[in-house]
Amino acid sequence: MDLQKVKEVFLVFFKLGFIAFGGPAAHIALMEKEVVEKRKWMTQQYFLDMVGATNLVPGPNSTQMTMHCGHVRAGWMGLIAGGVGFIFPAVIFTLILAILYGEYGEVPAIAPFFYGIKPAVVGIILNATYKLSKKAVKTKLLAVLGAISLGLSLYGMDEFLVIIGLGAIGALVFNFANNSSIKSFLPIVGAKTLFLTNTSIFWVFFKTAMVLFGSGYVLIAYMDAELVEKLGWLTKPQLLDAIAMGQFTPGPVLTTATFVGYQLNGISGAIYASLGMFLPSFFLVGLLVKIIPWLRKSKALSYFLDSVNVAAVGIMAAVTFKIGLDVGTDWKAWTLMALSIVVAFQFPKISSIWVIVGGALMGYGLMMI
Repeated sequence: MDLQKVKEVFLVFFKLGFIAFGGPAAHIALMEKEVVEKRKWMTQQYFLDMVGATNLVPGPNSTQMTMHCGHVRAGWMGLIAGGVGFIFPAVIFTLILAILYGEYGEVPAIAPFFYGIKPAVVGIILNATYKLSKKAVKTKLLAVLGAISLGLSLYGMDEFLVIIGLGAIGALVFNFANNSSIKSFLPIVGAKTLFLTNTSIFWVFFKTAMVLFGSGYVLIAYMDAELVEKLGWLTKPQLLDAIAMGQFTPGPVLTTATFVGYQLNGISGAIYASLGMFLPSFFLVGLLVKIIPWLRKSKALSYFLDSVNVAAVGIMAAVTFKIGLDVGTDWKAWTLMALSIVVAFQFPKISSIWVIVGGALMGYGLMMI
């Protein structure tokens, strides 16, 4: 075990954990620039394979990507270091906000500080999507699948259904053309809720993590159904405040679990909720790192992975478009978004950190006008 590499992995993702605003697509874009372009830990094709594979298992995709990248660089300890490094800053930020919320009963008025971040990350995501699409679109059929993925995602179809559906269609078409076959499986595990203790908090979030396909935002629907409607542990206003905290903090949106856990049972509740939400990903990625090379070695299964990859890129393109629309009609936000796109494509050597910091500072300044 190379401890220097393990340390490097932890520090890289610890740094990204502080600036990874904008959701899973933005996180993956930041990682692509950091570990593929800058540090050359892996090829762009292998990175793309990992993006596709993480969409096939439940859990937070971008967090699982940090574990994949860590494993490539520093083995099993790198897998753990990457995940912990990325999750830790977001959990701490969210816990601090949860404590303030518990003390004062409201969400702090910190929105002005984040006004420029969302427009700034659009350029980063768009640039990464463009580069990954050049690797993913290897044939005309894959281009068609990517376009279909984009259209279905914009229409609002569930991301997991898009990924697995187009993966299966692509595999069938390619394999039919080559007279071969394919098999695939997806593990889905459940757990039974007990009483309102730290153990029951852990199992509620563990169960959710094991069936949470798609982006982290799907967590909102699960928490509403489980914690508000079924168990009555939270009110809807409390849930909305928890979601708001997930938007304000960098890193995985699923740290909303930390906020909820604190409201339910203080610091210990926050710890158990966070463990329940993120622990399954370490085991699932541990399986995936063994499966990806096997998928590539099999010609038949390789077609499936290619189709999944291009579908994942299509979803990233749809997310970029939605974020761009979500910016609104405000000329200030559109100006920041345009600047971020120019910087991302014309000045690729500028670190994403400075793009985000610059966007935040410019956004704060424009809010004062």
